[in-house]
Amino acid sequence: MPFDDGLITVSRCGDDGWQLVYPLRYVGAVDTFEVPAGYRTDFASVPRIAVWLIPRFGRWTAAAILHDYLITDALPAGLLTPVDVDGLFRRILREEGVPPVKRYLMWAGVRWGALVNPRRRAGWARTAPQVLAITAAGLPLAPVMAAVALGLAAYGLAEALATRGEHTGTLST
Repeated sequence: MPFDDGLITVSRCGDDGWQLVYPLRYVGAVDTFEVPAGYRTDFASVPRIAVWLIPRFGRWTAAAILHDYLITDALPAGLLTPVDVDGLFRRILREEGVPPVKRYLMWAGVRWGALVNPRRRAGWARTAPQVLAITAAGLPLAPVMAAVALGLAAYGLAEALATRGEHTGTLST
């Protein structure tokens, strides 16, 4: 097991944020990293449209927390490149037993995230062929994603209308 004890203890901080109560320590064959107690996380940063396929937490939670920490701390310090951080994420997903399809979809997701983030964009072209191939392989999921997007939009509209009524006092129950 690449993480010391496999336990992650967190406390809630906000609607979708969590804070580590104890450090999270990864010990690999070559690398050792420690996410300090107090580090804030949202677990896996999965877009809402895709949580039906990849929930925000699961077997990959520790890898996602470490990935976020490396992005926020190791990257700015110049200790790792964006490609290294994302590659380490994929390797840890494998070590944690995440199935190959889910593992590669998650890796492609963080690489797409790197493309839109100027701080993480370096090296994107090197991984682009793999990312594009994985994305193309996932295209059969597009109709489901579109249906989820429509459902989320309808839900968001209904929620906004209901909330508006609560604040103005015009909607009664």
